[in-house]
Amino acid sequence: MTPTRRRFAEVVRSEPVDLGMACLLVGGECEPDLDVDVSLAVLDALAASARLRVPVGSSAAVAAEGLRVVLGEQAGFAGFAEDYEDVRSSLLHEVLRRGRGLPLLLSVVWMEVAARLDVPAYAVALPGHVVVGLGDPEDEHVLVDPFAGGRVLTPVAVAQRLAAGGWDPSDVRVLRPADVLLRLLTNVRALTSRQAPALEVTATRLWAVELSLLLPRHPVELRRERGELLVRLGDHLAGAEELETYAMVVDGADETAATAARREARLARAQLN
Repeated sequence: MTPTRRRFAEVVRSEPVDLGMACLLVGGECEPDLDVDVSLAVLDALAASARLRVPVGSSAAVAAEGLRVVLGEQAGFAGFAEDYEDVRSSLLHEVLRRGRGLPLLLSVVWMEVAARLDVPAYAVALPGHVVVGLGDPEDEHVLVDPFAGGRVLTPVAVAQRLAAGGWDPSDVRVLRPADVLLRLLTNVRALTSRQAPALEVTATRLWAVELSLLLPRHPVELRRERGELLVRLGDHLAGAEELETYAMVVDGADETAATAARREARLARAQLN
């Protein structure tokens, strides 16, 4: 395990999880020499710029407007449709450099800056979208859409989005840091599934899977996926071993999946002869 991955594993298994640091460590998969302190300094500077507009004790509404001005208007953080096809949109250090990214990563920027201002902030899952809540989720709070430059979401707008997605208000939930990280890595995997097959694309999907496996909770199917990716990249032995591990884990619960994984493992080992 690389030092960056070891540190990622330590961060995601600590309480409370340092979400900003964990997201920056994901970027180390693309830039092994990434200096996370540079990105942390950017977040510190953004918070310092927002301090006059978000004084201590600000209401959720005041904090939302102050952050919108600083992050949305002045710094230009927002998202665009084409960002969904760019892996940089899922890497926090790149989002800080470019001022654009996926809703999830832009929400992380907002949460990290808000935390530095002692403003309660959390990611909220809506149908097909992630936004930020400011304030007390059980009492006075405001929902903002960082992808739209920090636009405040009115109750009517939220209700319309829920209805369009077939959700009830009870389906809305606050995302824990581990949920955010798994979604981030799932977004990377989803992006690779839309790209033309290539070794680089497979390698990207592999690191997204392997980081997901370091999270305290993750879908067991990721082990099967890791095995298949390793085989595809030519590491037949390690791939076969991972497929066999997956088969042992699901044996009894899903005999069909276990049998298929063992068959794939045998085929992978046959490539070594």
